[in-house]
Amino acid sequence: MSSELGSYLNIEAIAGFVLSEAKRLIKSTSGCLLLITPNGAVTEPSQSADPARKLQTIAAFGQELIFNDSWDINQGIIGDIIAHSSSEIIENVMEDPRFIPRSYPISSLVCTALNVKGKVIGLILLSHESPISYTAADLKLLTAISSQAATAIDNTLLHEHKLQEERIKTNLGRYVASQVVDAIFASEGDISLAPVKKNVTILFSDIRNFTTQCELLAPEQIVEYLNGYFTAMVEEIFSYGGTVNKFVGDMIVAIFGAPSHLENHEQKAIETAIAMQRRLQQIPIDWIRENFHTGIGISSGEVVVGNVGSPQHMDYTAIGDEVNIASRLQSLAKGGQILVSRRIYELNQDKFDFKSVGSLNVKGKHNTVEVFEVIY
Repeated sequence: MSSELGSYLNIEAIAGFVLSEAKRLIKSTSGCLLLITPNGAVTEPSQSADPARKLQTIAAFGQELIFNDSWDINQGIIGDIIAHSSSEIIENVMEDPRFIPRSYPISSLVCTALNVKGKVIGLILLSHESPISYTAADLKLLTAISSQAATAIDNTLLHEHKLQEERIKTNLGRYVASQVVDAIFASEGDISLAPVKKNVTILFSDIRNFTTQCELLAPEQIVEYLNGYFTAMVEEIFSYGGTVNKFVGDMIVAIFGAPSHLENHEQKAIETAIAMQRRLQQIPIDWIRENFHTGIGISSGEVVVGNVGSPQHMDYTAIGDEVNIASRLQSLAKGGQILVSRRIYELNQDKFDFKSVGSLNVKGKHNTVEVFEVIY
């Protein structure tokens, strides 16, 4: 039986096989395998009742179960067995004070909880419409069957949970930066991406004269080309450890060094920018190569990064002077240009070729900002 259980990939198949084996080995006219749903398992007899939790019928045989898809977890013989994680033989069910009258005949039953890792996840029940003396051997056999069933079901539930988690991560990753998704799934309890001060590098990239280009094509075609462009650019950002913060029209904002720590994030940002510019010229669509020319601005320093917004909706973003500087550098960059702040230049002057562009005024700052162009 243990070997056979390993070949089943879903809960229903496991439950059906287990119940058929139990029926074959233990005399019965009806039976069922029930699982607790939806809020987990009872772990202690003293645990308070939760009216939202039910026992769901996963597999069954016998007339009395045709109209009983779910059972109350807090009532009757079944509720008591679940609460105490026990196994029982009841020779005269109708005389048991816990018995709740049903419309179907039942005289005797043998029942055991499905227990795995100290938690009750459900139960197996076999009954007979005529009086029958179930033995201790029957109960021992059903307990052994339930033990194997509980392990198999628990393993399958874990596998299904992992598959569901991967699907959620994949879908969520289309809207939220992959690093943020990883941080969400790695967190225990409440997700903590509270705003904190952090030394990061900010990259802004924008297509020059995009509005003019939009007038040349139908909106559907522009969207198709833009999606192809974003796909290529995001792949480069991710390959160097960056986090895509947001898309604003045709503009991309990326963060290096948050939410995950990234060594040499200033260097990684420059490498990303160069890769983006080169990748743009390799996109196998002539119109994109001829009309999408991007300017990139990069700055680094201490900013506030974290969740910003309302309790109903939040964005993981960065706020601070360096964000404004990177945005301003991007707006000044010509198609194909990569402009960086002095800090970026000083930290990487021995790794890349630079050319001084001069100084510029940035809104909100009294001092001018020195600008350097990356030569690649």
